[in-house]
Amino acid sequence: MIRSTFAGFTTAQLGMAASQRALDVTGQNIANINTVGYTRQRLDIASLNTRGGELYNQDNAIKVGFGVEMTGVSQLRDPFLDAQYRSQMSKLGTTDAQVAGFEQLTAIFDETVVDGVRAALISITTAIDQYSQQVGNQEFDTMVRSNMQILLNLFHDNATRLQDVRDNAGQGLKTTDVPDLNKLLENIANLNRNIKNSHVLGNPALELMDERNNLLDELSSYLPITTQYSEQEIGPGQSVEVLDVVFTDTNGAKHYLVSDGDYGSFDADVFPDSATLTLFDSKGNIGFNVTDILGDGTLKGTLDFLNKKGDFDGTTFKGVGYYEEALNSLVNVFANVFNDLNQQPRIQRDADGNPVLDANKNVIPVLDAGGNLIFDPAPLFETTDGRVDANGDPVFTASNIKIAEDWINGTYRLTASTVLTPEGTIGSTASDNLLRMIDAMSADQTFSANGVRFFKGSFYNCFANIESTLGVDKKSAETTLKNRIAVLNETSNSRDAISGVQLDEEGMNLMHYNQSYTAAARLMTTLDEALDTLINRTGVVGR
Repeated sequence: MIRSTFAGFTTAQLGMAASQRALDVTGQNIANINTVGYTRQRLDIASLNTRGGELYNQDNAIKVGFGVEMTGVSQLRDPFLDAQYRSQMSKLGTTDAQVAGFEQLTAIFDETVVDGVRAALISITTAIDQYSQQVGNQEFDTMVRSNMQILLNLFHDNATRLQDVRDNAGQGLKTTDVPDLNKLLENIANLNRNIKNSHVLGNPALELMDERNNLLDELSSYLPITTQYSEQEIGPGQSVEVLDVVFTDTNGAKHYLVSDGDYGSFDADVFPDSATLTLFDSKGNIGFNVTDILGDGTLKGTLDFLNKKGDFDGTTFKGVGYYEEALNSLVNVFANVFNDLNQQPRIQRDADGNPVLDANKNVIPVLDAGGNLIFDPAPLFETTDGRVDANGDPVFTASNIKIAEDWINGTYRLTASTVLTPEGTIGSTASDNLLRMIDAMSADQTFSANGVRFFKGSFYNCFANIESTLGVDKKSAETTLKNRIAVLNETSNSRDAISGVQLDEEGMNLMHYNQSYTAAARLMTTLDEALDTLINRTGVVGR
């Protein structure tokens, strides 16, 4: 079979068309160099040869192709780098949510530049010391009570602010994070349908795929995801690619967030002390609690901050609950120590309940059979909610502690002394019990929560320990965040090197395709000249 005389024109024409389309694609890349999420495009071409095999093969039957065929326009993406980038986004989301929580707690416990609990504790010590030098002076008892009230007000304020932090984080999860996440899943599913329909009509829908990839990147910050691509048959010999988005929990179970055009949803329930997250996946599974099986992501970071208490519940992360428990422990030990120290010696009273005085106008104590003083409770602090432990003893927290009513109305005051004078009465100027209170302020106490001891030392140092623990946690999280940002940026740069538009490279492509277009045009001119010679200048002898 003789090759067509005009086959070369077809080759040249196809080469010019391919070069022209490649220039169009390059122009599209350059035009979108600043478009966020745009993926560099490439013209896909293949050598064209429409001839099949011949019955008889001949040595001189040299087969030559018929030029170039444009097979489509595709994106330059590396699936491995996409997966790596989204994995880093999930890890970054976890730490970012934790750092955000710690920053809110810092405003409560950081007393480096403001007078707070530690300064109030010092003021109480000073006030008791002054009272010990002026025993019986009601003014100094009132001064101690006023300083105690200042401390309690700070405890109440800290408790309120801690609850605000918890409420804000919980409501942010329920009303912002989860609805935004659900909207992302819906949008991805809608794009899946639009992309598939475009593919059915022969449109590559590259811009829609860019939009979907952007949403997938954003989705990966909430929880760890993987993407699965499969071929779906739409007719005899025809198929299109469909996308499933899968979340794999820490137990290895897979949950389909998006399956082709179907999508799942999340629901968050925020309780006073914890939060839960339920997934309804796209495969129709009914409600699956994923609170404790999230590997990474903003959801995990927020849930950990709301739910976990570190050593107090056997977890590795100290969330807001840890600092609530630690502060409550400090308050509870402080209140019980001073309530125990402020027991009042029982005194003799008349039928009307008035104290019986001796000849020197001193109160007369009531003694037991062994001649020892009998003490009655005179608590300095009470609870506002009547909360008690298994033994019936009051449980004090930063939110429920208050000054005892009997101390406020003057039924009793601080117990200055618990010893008898030589005359057998309660010393009116002795201050041994006040000195014990001063010692208690600096003495080592044991602080624990949920049966776990977390500190041994003074009240002042306990609060300082809570501060330093938060500082260490925050600094550690910030360091981890910086490291993960650096890794994410490195992965992003690697991805951009492949998928991003590089102006220098596109400029070289412009020159390259322009030259190939010129060469193809020159081929057509050459073929035209050859045919002119063959047709018009061959076979005319003697002209």
